[in-house]
Amino acid sequence: MNADYKTNLALITNEAATGEAKTIFEATKTQLGFVPNMYQIMANSQGYLSTYIHGYKAFRQASGFTPQEQELVFLVISDKNGCEYCTAAHSMIADKVAKFDADTLANVRAGNPVSDPKLQALAVMTSRLFDTRGLITKMDAQNFLSAGYAEEQILEIILAISVKTLSNYANHIFHTDVDAAFKDYAVKT
Repeated sequence: MNADYKTNLALITNEAATGEAKTIFEATKTQLGFVPNMYQIMANSQGYLSTYIHGYKAFRQASGFTPQEQELVFLVISDKNGCEYCTAAHSMIADKVAKFDADTLANVRAGNPVSDPKLQALAVMTSRLFDTRGLITKMDAQNFLSAGYAEEQILEIILAISVKTLSNYANHIFHTDVDAAFKDYAVKT
């Protein structure tokens, strides 16, 4: 899904990046072998890119969620926001890094229940936080906590929603092309 409006801002290339964006690009290129198109659009506002990177790293490093749980959260949010770019990127990570089985990945991408009860509880809580804008019920929280999660992890999901809002919305207004690394996971429309 893309916005009706498409910004006229250009991608910031590796060569044109300056300041913190250049530092982020260099670290990303070392880690991934390329700088994702999404980072190149975000670099039009160094504060935007920096905020995204900081929140993303914090979620990855300190959320207390496993890699599978992290990808599930990111995929649920990206799907709900209609971000085809992030759905493709996180699907590739879910498959290649987090080692989702094919059924789980297909179900998460389709917004269907997953067979693992703990992952399903996480998907439901992520959806509830997203859909209610944080106005969850006592029952929502109890179901999440009963599945084995901690109350602090509710805040971590909100952090993930914030991070994905930054990336998903930027992709909507830029109509970001899916990078070659994620093409096999592109959303079929």
